Amino acid sequence: MSGPPAVPPAVAPGSRVALVAPAGPPPADLVERAVALLAEWGLEPVVLPSVTAAHGRASYLAGEDAARAHDVQTAWCDPAYAAVLCVRGGYGSARLLDHLDVAAMRTATQEHGPKPLLGSSDVTALHEWLRERLGVATWFAPMVASVAVLDDPVAQDSLRRALAGEPDTALTGTDVVAPGDARGVLVGGNLSLLAMTLSDRTRAGLTAHPAGAIAVLEDVNEATYRLDGYLTSLLRAGWFEHVTGVVCGSWVGCGSEAEVRALVAELLGPLGVPVGWGFDLGHGPGARTVALGVPHRLVADPGATPRLEVAA
Repeated sequence: MSGPPAVPPAVAPGSRVALVAPAGPPPADLVERAVALLAEWGLEPVVLPSVTAAHGRASYLAGEDAARAHDVQTAWCDPAYAAVLCVRGGYGSARLLDHLDVAAMRTATQEHGPKPLLGSSDVTALHEWLRERLGVATWFAPMVASVAVLDDPVAQDSLRRALAGEPDTALTGTDVVAPGDARGVLVGGNLSLLAMTLSDRTRAGLTAHPAGAIAVLEDVNEATYRLDGYLTSLLRAGWFEHVTGVVCGSWVGCGSEAEVRALVAELLGPLGVPVGWGFDLGHGPGARTVALGVPHRLVADPGATPRLEVAA
């Protein structure tokens, strides 16, 4: 593929969309609400087996690894589905990566074109894998079967518009940690997952972002010292090499915002790239849906509100 991919294609009214659980099991009542919501949007949601499955040992996993991977691969490869919506994060997406058939998924992409995959949090592992192995863009979006969407009109509307091909093209933050103006393909997501999947990138010979990138970082319920460890791991592994800018989303349950911001300034400030703070991305209220793998521009002027825009 020459050049970065385009924004994921719109999902036409009446299309079938697959609901999958690559990580944790979703509450049944939230799945029912998600199905009703998607139907209200004019789509035909299909709940794949992983959504209601149970793991033999671990209650925190939505079924066995191979079964969850099978659902993801089926949803991606079967042209009957126009989109893949991950219903819940939690933990487990990294465990299914080795069960995915790269060749089969690449062939399906070439024959039928890429399709939108939506999710965030633990699904960061899938976003990185799809971008690096298949060269496709995906939607970093709150989970459709979560209160983050079902009880949040702002997040819900942003996700709906992304599916309809009318996504947010510009987001604003609250503060500038380091000034500057950057362009690059948007990568990243949940900080702890990026650190957790470093070995996967190393095995594939992907130690940096050769074409340049703007990194999105966010997390939830992580102590500041653990965020320190994740950032340090990424820095030591060369993950930030050729990163042109950093966009910081929400840090819900991660201690005081001032402490986390100071940590980001201390560790990422020396990179010499612009760092924007306080974007509505991740686990906070009003979380927006943004396209990973797509060129963006980060404008972080001193004393001004930082902006993240889809690049022309």
